[in-house]
Amino acid sequence: MDLIIILGSLIIGFICLFLYLERKFTPKSDTTLLEWLKSMDKRLDLQTQKILESQKTIGEMSEIGKSMKDLQNFLASPKLRGGLGEQVLAQLLEQSLPRANYGLQYAFRSGAKVDAVIKTSSGIIPIDSKFSMENFKKMHEDESFKKDFQRDIKSRVDEIADKYILTDEGTVDFALMYVPSEAVYYDIVNSDLVDYAYKRRVMPVSPSTFYAFLRSVLLSFEGQKIASEIKNIQASLRAIHTETGKFAEILQTLQTHINNTYNTMSRAASQFLSLSSKVENVQKIGDKEENLIEETRKV
Repeated sequence: MDLIIILGSLIIGFICLFLYLERKFTPKSDTTLLEWLKSMDKRLDLQTQKILESQKTIGEMSEIGKSMKDLQNFLASPKLRGGLGEQVLAQLLEQSLPRANYGLQYAFRSGAKVDAVIKTSSGIIPIDSKFSMENFKKMHEDESFKKDFQRDIKSRVDEIADKYILTDEGTVDFALMYVPSEAVYYDIVNSDLVDYAYKRRVMPVSPSTFYAFLRSVLLSFEGQKIASEIKNIQASLRAIHTETGKFAEILQTLQTHINNTYNTMSRAASQFLSLSSKVENVQKIGDKEENLIEETRKV
């Protein structure tokens, strides 16, 4: 509708300008007038094209605004916001840690379920996702709602501490409160709320600080893996040392047997040579006797 009005105004203005110029110019200057009108026509076409493009852009921006409004209406439900926060939490864990080192919707013996846990050698770290937006928005609109916001955060801190820090079920002595909104997180850490949370052994984290926490946990896992591999290498070296000692004993025994065999063979060879010498002597004596008998027969 706005575009039609703009185009209509341009056409009316163009007609008025034409009538004015028609009165002002003499018949002799018709050629100049026509050229000028052609130039104005081109400019008018160009401006019309730009207006159409602007109208298209305005339409696209309107669609984006409508989508943003739909998203805002979607996030108006605390349950839906909570589900979105849990989904982002799950994606951060999936992108940062091996699957065996974390769990989702972890159940305790009491039946309570925490959104996620990180499994470490020191114990299980519970993580609960909280999205306190109602009182946060009200607080920034009206300072009188600040107490409501603080009371809401403390209530959630108490809930996490009481339900999920269960050392008798293998958890560590602290838990994480994942706050999906950076704005809410900074309001918490820049107030007395963070001291209250720390006293209850609850650590607030935002998407950015939680990612840094996960990186440090991953490095810890890598360190444990390297330490475990070093222990395996040391155990293998000890086993090799033991086997080498046993092999040395076997070689020593074999060498003893070889030496004994060599000595026995040396004695046998010596005796064989002695026996051969005696046999040769006997053979020589026999030859002499045969020669003597032969000479006697000739005489």
